[in-house]
Amino acid sequence: MIIKNWVRLVSVKHVYKFIGKKDLLTYEEIAQTGVLIRGAGEMASGIAHRLFKSGFKVCLTEISRPLAVRRLVSFCEAVYDREKTVEGVTALRVAKQSEIFSVWQEGKIPLLVDSENNTKDFLKPHVLIDAILAKRNMGTKITDAPLVVGLGPGFKAGKDVHVVIETNRGHNLGRLIFEGEAEPNTGVPGIIAGYGLERVIRAPRDGKFKLLKDIGDMVVAGETVAQVEGEPIRANISGVIRGLLRDGTKVTKGLKAGDIDPRGDRSYCTKISEKARALGGSVLEAILSQLPERLREEKE
Repeated sequence: MIIKNWVRLVSVKHVYKFIGKKDLLTYEEIAQTGVLIRGAGEMASGIAHRLFKSGFKVCLTEISRPLAVRRLVSFCEAVYDREKTVEGVTALRVAKQSEIFSVWQEGKIPLLVDSENNTKDFLKPHVLIDAILAKRNMGTKITDAPLVVGLGPGFKAGKDVHVVIETNRGHNLGRLIFEGEAEPNTGVPGIIAGYGLERVIRAPRDGKFKLLKDIGDMVVAGETVAQVEGEPIRANISGVIRGLLRDGTKVTKGLKAGDIDPRGDRSYCTKISEKARALGGSVLEAILSQLPERLREEKE
């Protein structure tokens, strides 16, 4: 059922009337729950995909020039191309906040360029998710919505957000944190087929990034995959290129510009990763377990 009346969708009192003193949300309540996600990169897209498929009204915001490496599974590509489809779900960039409703009616996820988080004042969402993954808080406040969730380091549960979700790979990945902070950033990528740092392609200097290969291409160790101002960027290992920045992107020395998957399976290039799916499940758990309580507190 598509909700056309936005006042019904965002009204805390209205949703509270359904929930009452229950601890669980019904599907009808979920369909009337607005979720605003800050960020539309790889991890944020995995979260948005899971929440959208679960029935929530999802809206994304991004900066004007996002730098996604895994572009084939990142909704932020809609900033450049207007639309981006990831595993059957489409995000559509809109210029005006009032266009959000028509995009929902089309069965898509609206995306707005909004680095200042102004969309929250218009939507008044039930849930705000900060999935920017900047390793620091980019202005999100615990008062932004009845339930505010922060992904990764940079947030303190109970102060900046209601819930922090661990993003560091390992035993605690996806764990909900209600007191304290997530583990600090290690700067070490996850190990795939025995390779970690070797998988990452980085810009050798400042300048304009030029593609010589593209996502989905197979490469061998030592092969040139891109250039920055004529200086080659070579693959450290053999495998399939799983991610690369857009051609013409302005880069700085050391910026992550690509990712090679040593498993060599091209289908992984267009599929949401296990980490993004795990974080999506954790956000879903946070909403289902915490939103009823947060709405009761708002009511009181």
